[in-house]
Amino acid sequence: MPRLAVLAVVVRGDQVLLVRRANPPDAGLWGFPGGKVDWGETVEAAALRELAEETGITARSGPVLAGADAISRDDAGAVAFHYHLVAVVCHWQDGEPEAADDALDAAWVAQADVLARALPMSARVEEVLARALAVQG
Repeated sequence: MPRLAVLAVVVRGDQVLLVRRANPPDAGLWGFPGGKVDWGETVEAAALRELAEETGITARSGPVLAGADAISRDDAGAVAFHYHLVAVVCHWQDGEPEAADDALDAAWVAQADVLARALPMSARVEEVLARALAVQG
């Protein structure tokens, strides 16, 4: 059964907050802070919780972006992971990124580098950033 998960998209000036994942799926790749939504938790609350757990950053939630499926398969082609990801635009309030929880690293990255996929990133990170920038004006 697919799991509901969130991504916290935090833009500050011309930078965006990314974490390097420690665990599968996408271990070692850069992407937005995020994780599973807990039972009874809204996607906005989950995004803010995951953001704080993985980076120490506090923010307030903004627009919710359309969701997308993330499906990973093993070498035999069987589904290994299936998440339905909902991105939440979050407005930075306080803190500097410090990797914690299941993040190997956390950093402010130039938007241009993300849009150009200049880092080893999870699929569609640049698309999600472009959508977040479009709703922020």
